[in-house]
Amino acid sequence: MAVEDYAASLDSIQAARNRIQGQIRVTQVITSSSLDALAGRSLFFKCELFQRGSPLRSSSSGAFKIRGASNAIFSLSDEQAERGVVTHSSGNHAAAVALAAKLRGIPAHIVVPRNAPKCKVENVERYGGKISWCDPSVESREAVCASVKSKTNAVLVHPFNDPQVISGQGTVALEFLEQVPQLDVIIAPISGGGLISGISIAAKAIKPEIKIIAAEPTGADDAARSKAANSVQTNKQTCTIADGLRASLGSLTWPIVRDFVDEVVTVDDSAILEAMKMCYERLKVVVEPSGAIGLAVALSDKFRSNPAVKHCTNVGIVLSGGNCDLTGLWESLPN
Repeated sequence: MAVEDYAASLDSIQAARNRIQGQIRVTQVITSSSLDALAGRSLFFKCELFQRGSPLRSSSSGAFKIRGASNAIFSLSDEQAERGVVTHSSGNHAAAVALAAKLRGIPAHIVVPRNAPKCKVENVERYGGKISWCDPSVESREAVCASVKSKTNAVLVHPFNDPQVISGQGTVALEFLEQVPQLDVIIAPISGGGLISGISIAAKAIKPEIKIIAAEPTGADDAARSKAANSVQTNKQTCTIADGLRASLGSLTWPIVRDFVDEVVTVDDSAILEAMKMCYERLKVVVEPSGAIGLAVALSDKFRSNPAVKHCTNVGIVLSGGNCDLTGLWESLPN
């Protein structure tokens, strides 16, 4: 496929950066010598958990999702914006759409699964999002979202299968490679594929030799199976603590994942929990399961023994979000 056949490009990602620069934060990169020693490599953590995406006085943190949501919403014409926006999400994208809509002064209709984390639902409510509940399945989310869209005539801002959303998420890579130009690898979570798609398009355009590794839970491993089969595979059901990584690849994200992501590495929930614990204890940051999975992959035997990254010494890890119900976390940790 030619570059122009993909849903995003370096040009569209750079345009997104210009469009949203007043709406987002340039998030910092942190390091830990003790984690470097464990990994046997230099690790650089891009802290999207410090991104806008939750109220500053809230106990929860932000997430990368405001990048894509802002780019999509601020790309709308005035006529489109007057109709408001609608989306479906288990949490971080929901809050991001509600916030971006509030910043533009338009209504946001948010379809949320009944099992969404309380802290993420509270973020949507604080930003004035109008919540419609659905069952915790892709089919229910999409059906309720379609119903709300039909009733309100609102514009759909899809969580990942949207060119403007993908381009917005790609701004993570622009910043990361400016902050740490020596990166050999970037590890980022994968679910629907919006984040990893934007990152891989931008990073490979800037630095073609860089490796892009997608981090995925074993209990929601459709991307790994899709790469192995060279065709889209779906999850009939998911079972993972990483609530933000339960979606399946979209029609726009799959071609990018197929052609630009070098490997999909899966890790189980115990590894994710251990990585969360390390983030808390060694990096001193609050990170949700979906955000900690990149560290879990970097410390995994699958990554360490992977010949594709054998000579890579500088590893970038995207800590994608920090919206975590701490009560649930501590109850999940083994005694």
